[in-house]
Amino acid sequence: MRLPASALFLICLICLTPLIASVRAGVATGPMDIDWLMLSFEMAGGLALFLYGMDKMSTGMKRTAGNKMRSILTSLTQNRVVAMVVGAFVTMVIQSSSATTVMLVSFVQAGLLTLSQSLGVILGADIGTTVTAQMVAFKLTDYALLMLAIGFLVKTMGRTGKVRSVGDIILGFGILFFGMKLMSDAMNPLRSYPPFINLMQNMAHPLAGIAVGAVFTALVQSSSATTGVLIVLAQEGLITLVAGIPVIFGANIGTCVTAVLAGIGASREAKRVALAHVLFKVAGIGLFIFWIPTFSQLVIGLGSYFGTGTARNLANAHTLLNVTMGLVFLPFTPVFAKLIYRIYPDRETDTSKAIKTMYIENAVLGTPSLAIDLARAEMARMARLLGRMLDAVIIPFLSDQRHIATPDMSREERQMLLREIPRYDTYHPKLTLMQGLDLREEKIDFLQKELIRYLTRIAQGNITAVQAKEVFGMMSIVKDMEAIGDTIHRNMLPLITKKKQLNYDFSLEGKEELLIYHGKVRKQIRLLQAGLNEPNTDLALKIMKGERKYLDLESVYRARHLERIILKNENAVETHDIHLELMDLMKQIVLYSAHIAHTYITSAAPDEEAHLSPEKQEEEAPV
Repeated sequence: MRLPASALFLICLICLTPLIASVRAGVATGPMDIDWLMLSFEMAGGLALFLYGMDKMSTGMKRTAGNKMRSILTSLTQNRVVAMVVGAFVTMVIQSSSATTVMLVSFVQAGLLTLSQSLGVILGADIGTTVTAQMVAFKLTDYALLMLAIGFLVKTMGRTGKVRSVGDIILGFGILFFGMKLMSDAMNPLRSYPPFINLMQNMAHPLAGIAVGAVFTALVQSSSATTGVLIVLAQEGLITLVAGIPVIFGANIGTCVTAVLAGIGASREAKRVALAHVLFKVAGIGLFIFWIPTFSQLVIGLGSYFGTGTARNLANAHTLLNVTMGLVFLPFTPVFAKLIYRIYPDRETDTSKAIKTMYIENAVLGTPSLAIDLARAEMARMARLLGRMLDAVIIPFLSDQRHIATPDMSREERQMLLREIPRYDTYHPKLTLMQGLDLREEKIDFLQKELIRYLTRIAQGNITAVQAKEVFGMMSIVKDMEAIGDTIHRNMLPLITKKKQLNYDFSLEGKEELLIYHGKVRKQIRLLQAGLNEPNTDLALKIMKGERKYLDLESVYRARHLERIILKNENAVETHDIHLELMDLMKQIVLYSAHIAHTYITSAAPDEEAHLSPEKQEEEAPV
């Protein structure tokens, strides 16, 4: 989550005001007069341009990567090294380790990742964020305007979305380096201003440097911004390596604030991800804080291989710190996972009755491909609720104890029969079957509204044409699933009351056919849930093939029922209307599920279409 430029401008002014006041109160004014107001404006504006350039560059990278980021993050295995590499890559693309950790909070809450998998990704994210510092350490500020011109030309003249996204990346680099140039020019007079030089020398105290780095990073929510300002200071000769390293340490701690905020109100598992981020950072800084001079000498030694100068050394120190933390902590992620569970254990509470969203997160809207994944997880939850409604609604039709009990049964046999027939909700034993159905209908209505609102916000963002097609398809699917819930709640439930008013039960053959057909309908919903949990168009094709078979099966069962009517089967005659209406409602659910599957296939992203073999794509084409 990034603050807008106007907010950053005000924050920078507020932060710089005490500094300006303290410096102006100094003993001497120095060899030159300094316009402090203009300096503050240039610094704040330069920092705002720096962050906006990063955001622009990140947007271009995300659009270029497209939906590949989704498959990269969601296909993680238990391999910790792979998880760390993936975390580094994703963070390099989105230019923010905080944003990656916020995504992890959402993905763990959605059940797409486990806590153990997320720990490796967090360590990788910390490495990925150092790439920005390495880029800005190259003194390319003199070419900022050239990059702006090239980026603008590529963006405006590009004919495809990919080319325009590359233009955004170049344009972002230009804005970023132009912001650095503004900050550098603003700081130039301070090179000969004794009070400011003394202030920078005092920063060499580790605790002071860590505090400044942590607070500034927490305010702007970007460790890259803190590192960028440090590099500008170093390029102007205003800060030493020993004084800059503690600020880098503080920036690594301050970047945890965003993840902690994202964990507020999330599930306990998601809170553990935020806690893991904090533990890794604090433990890592604790390992380095006591040997900063030795660490600085090591960085200077490496400078002969990776470039010299204070600015380059600060970037190298940032990278070396996070790479070392990753390599040291990676083998011990299972130990950290156990420690986190000990610190923040599971709590025995029943929150499943709460009507709320579980997976969608506004913090991920800036990365549409991942926001779409979370929306898909919430939709899979809707499908799960529909399946439970279907499981419950058939019970009163097929398990009416008044018609199962016989006059010659003993009292004990009747009581045993009553105990065997479910009267309460399977997942909420304190609720009756009807109350459970009512609760799930409320949840589905609520999720439909929230998902449409969330998907609309994704569509209003900076998304590709492919993603827009996918999002609008998901909106249609959500509405169809809500319609299935209405079919169960508004149309099937009244039939239960209607049947109870009869003194007849379905015929044995009719019951068997209803039960079999109900099983087929339930299978369609299970396939739908599985297809939403793990995007795969093969499952959608199975649903569509099932539609043809089950519509034919319904016709067969309807004909058999009419035969029983002709043969004057008393139960079949008396329950005729209810039997046919119930069968017709289940057929409607089959039709809805097939329509959902068709929408799913026609709006699928290219990486999901890849699941289809050429033969299956050809088979699907006429539909």
